Amino acid sequence: MKSVLIILLAAMAPATASAEAVSGPATVVDGDTLTVDGRRVRLFGIDAPELRQPCMREGEAWACGEEAKRQLEELVGANPVACTGEQEDQYGRLIAICRSGRYELNATMVESGWAMAFRMYSADYVAHEFRAKAARQGIWRSTFDLPEYYRLAQAPEPSAQGRSAQASRPPARQSATSVGCPIKGNRNRRGQWIYHLPGMPYYDATRAEEMFCTETEAQAAGYRRAIVR
Repeated sequence: MKSVLIILLAAMAPATASAEAVSGPATVVDGDTLTVDGRRVRLFGIDAPELRQPCMREGEAWACGEEAKRQLEELVGANPVACTGEQEDQYGRLIAICRSGRYELNATMVESGWAMAFRMYSADYVAHEFRAKAARQGIWRSTFDLPEYYRLAQAPEPSAQGRSAQASRPPARQSATSVGCPIKGNRNRRGQWIYHLPGMPYYDATRAEEMFCTETEAQAAGYRRAIVR
């Protein structure tokens, strides 16, 4: 009877995600993305400058995104890369922790100042970022937009049709903060639809027309993320 109960409990247990491992020769795409044995891989928990993103140093722009790619290429060298992950992103890339030789690429890129901890998804590399920033390593010798803000600044504005469709909709989820939906959607005087996350400079002062649980919801409703410089 006991063995039957164990079998039943095992059958009822939720399935756990199986890890995917990929290894082999690697090509660096940018500062946080590689192709490993033909499989596109995004380094978990970190965010490097976009390939065409500039940073400012002593009043002049320099190609920090291209430099981040070059630094990752140097870490990899001619060595094979081994990656393990459990999820894919919206582009079909495996989100993974990768190693090359004696380096964990995720941690080393942040520790050396060529990527940042991607706090939206993980706090694993925050301490590495603090050390790089304190030592003014890599991009911390310059001023720059966070890569996520740079990407949003490059994205097209929501269409006029999308904004007008949302304008007729009454404010929603105004009390959602208490149930884990703290993202504030605001329509400013210039007609821009912007959302603010907790911790952003103007979050507390922002009047919300709508509240959202996720950034995906806010973007689907026609809002773009506030740019903090």
